[in-house]
Amino acid sequence: MPRYVLRVRERFEAAHHLRSYRGAPEPVHGHSWQVEAVLRTDELDGEGMGFDFIEIKGVLGEIAARLHHRDINATPPFDRLTPTTEHIARWFFQEMTARLPDAGIAEITVWEGPDCSATYID
Repeated sequence: MPRYVLRVRERFEAAHHLRSYRGAPEPVHGHSWQVEAVLRTDELDGEGMGFDFIEIKGVLGEIAARLHHRDINATPPFDRLTPTTEHIARWFFQEMTARLPDAGIAEITVWEGPDCSATYID
């Protein structure tokens, strides 16, 4: 059976800090973040698309905009939850699946720079 994997990326700039990095609060610092949504489907629509990239990118962009140019630590739920890359990836996954429950979101990867990322798979 054919299987398609689609990937959509978005970028945002934001600061954060870990509340107890090796026993002490980490200094506030910023990253050029990137988030990638991976969608899986077995079927294509009448146009030959698995999902509409514009719709997926729009929702991903709206979610990323909630963090863009902000201190993530001051943005719910990260005002209570330490904003590790892992937690941010899970939050994006939950937000995307809530907004697009039928989109087949398979995983979300968040990079806090060009070389370090975390992937959340439910």
